[in-house]
Amino acid sequence: MSERAERAELVVGAAVLAVAAGFLAWSVGGWGERGQGTYPLVASFPNVDGVERGTEVRLAGVRVGRVSDVRLNPETYYAEAELRVPENIVLPTDSAALIQSDGLLGGSYIELRPGGAVETLGPGDEIEDVQGAVSLLGLMMKFVDSQAGGDNAEDQP
Repeated sequence: MSERAERAELVVGAAVLAVAAGFLAWSVGGWGERGQGTYPLVASFPNVDGVERGTEVRLAGVRVGRVSDVRLNPETYYAEAELRVPENIVLPTDSAALIQSDGLLGGSYIELRPGGAVETLGPGDEIEDVQGAVSLLGLMMKFVDSQAGGDNAEDQP
């Protein structure tokens, strides 16, 4: 093999490794979030279906953070999600955290809705106003059951 071909292979190999490293860095957490200071907030949900470590946290539809941990509280049997929010976003104490769906086939994310209180949440504080994940399958089954139940009620005297 000629020296020119070996050099070309070396350059192509280095480019492939650089692209792979870039994808790895992007998938772990993104470019812009590393330099930002963040603080943790905790939200306890009755159901966190579709939420896991790395799930987006959005405010007004804009991604502002990620879920850093999800764990079960053995005392309350609620799932606690730890949210990492940038330091420049200060939320009132009566803010809400809702698990939303990106569509029928999309993933879930946590939507933050700021309240109107004067006091603000600090690092490690808990968002108390929460809404857990809504199961679309469960909703459809309730609808089908209600429709089937309505027909049977009319048949009986």
